[in-house]
Amino acid sequence: MKSVFELETLRMRLSDADLQPLDLHQRIQRALRALILDGALGPGVKLPATRALAQSLGVARDTVENAYVQLQRDGFVVRRKGSGSYVPETMGTELRGAERRRLRFRSPARSTPQAGAGLSRRGRMVLDSGGVADQQVIQAFATGLPETRTFPVQVWERLQRQVLKDHRTQVLLHGDPQGARPLREAIAAYLNLERGAQVSAEQILVLSSTRQALFLCAQLLVDAGKPILLENPGYFGAKKAFESAEAKVVPVDVDAQGIRTDLLRADRSGASCVYVTPSHQYPTGATLSLERRLDLIHWAADNGKWILEDDYDSEFHYDGLPTACVQGLDKYQRTLYIGTFGKTLYPGLRMGYMALPLELVRAFTHARSILDGHTPQAVQLTLARFMEDGHYNAHVRAMRKLYAGRRDYMLDAIERHLGAVVAPLRPAGGMQIPCFLKPGWSEEATIRQAAAAGVQLPGLSRLYLGPQKQSGWLLGYACLTEQAIETAMLRLAQALRQ
Repeated sequence: MKSVFELETLRMRLSDADLQPLDLHQRIQRALRALILDGALGPGVKLPATRALAQSLGVARDTVENAYVQLQRDGFVVRRKGSGSYVPETMGTELRGAERRRLRFRSPARSTPQAGAGLSRRGRMVLDSGGVADQQVIQAFATGLPETRTFPVQVWERLQRQVLKDHRTQVLLHGDPQGARPLREAIAAYLNLERGAQVSAEQILVLSSTRQALFLCAQLLVDAGKPILLENPGYFGAKKAFESAEAKVVPVDVDAQGIRTDLLRADRSGASCVYVTPSHQYPTGATLSLERRLDLIHWAADNGKWILEDDYDSEFHYDGLPTACVQGLDKYQRTLYIGTFGKTLYPGLRMGYMALPLELVRAFTHARSILDGHTPQAVQLTLARFMEDGHYNAHVRAMRKLYAGRRDYMLDAIERHLGAVVAPLRPAGGMQIPCFLKPGWSEEATIRQAAAAGVQLPGLSRLYLGPQKQSGWLLGYACLTEQAIETAMLRLAQALRQ
């Protein structure tokens, strides 16, 4: 160092809060590097000997030596035997060149980077979409959250230990992009028995989520800029997955019987796919009638279209028997069935699947291998045993009974506390209740008032694709106890009265 000032500057750098978690030699190395980059230690400047700097800083000589060695490896210091350690003469040229490059790409009229600068057109579109915000904490009345506090964690841990014991290090390697064979067999058996599907293990593709399945559908079945048909109102996650793949979303209205197949037959957009939630339409809760299911299948077969069947919340049907899935009725093999374990088990599992027509399996498996490779083998094999041993069906039955009671309690609480504000639709199943605001009430204002009271009101209008929108809320209840429902409903009613 040339002066006391530079030594004091080094000491100041060493006290930087960002450096405190590092080892001492790393802190010294980072501090010296910063002084070189800032120009405080210019080209050709000789650094003090390791012993002298160690004494000045009150540290061991080896600590400074280790810092110098790393600086030398990174090219910030040149060490000459018998002479000492120096900042390279070329450092000034390199820094000036880097500065010129930085200024060349910086607008002089802008002091802070602009959001989206440097992104591709698709990147800017994804940025502007805002992404999808998954609910990470239990809060009234967030949607899509199952009851996780009663999940049989001990059973799951026991099965996971068995898997690790039986397969040992094999599960630590890369897995089959299509999914572990035992899990694909368990999923196929479940779908055939419980959902009336007609699939084999060869048709199952294990994925991380429904949104990943939809993204793959958009990538492989729809060219950029081309249309895809989506229920209106519909699942916003599907809309964003399709839009991020540069597909053009075309809305198709739904009514009390689900998607209107007469509008499908009248469509002239040229779309090759339609996305539907036939078992429990999102967000209205309507069940697609059998007549329309058959009409949908014939429409797809007659016109060479694909049906993307999201069997959303089909496991949680409370009034009567659930209707068989579209895939099981489709003898023409035009249906891609999509399911998830995030709602039936727990969201953090990050596990979904598709049942594909055989002609599409290879392409979708290749695409999945490019996207993220595979789902962790240990988790897949644990889930396979969870299903094989009957725990999955038992858990779903228990949750179906629990959610049915919470739905009824929620409907009663809405009537008692908010009867003058909203008109709820009684869903035959699912995990949320659509509520339409009565005249004189504003969706935006009620959401704002509720938020101030610590209550989350997911709005309905955002789920509509065209100019015609219904104002209201979509109230989730599956993760809330009856006491939590009552407390939150009272708080909401009081907030709205104010």
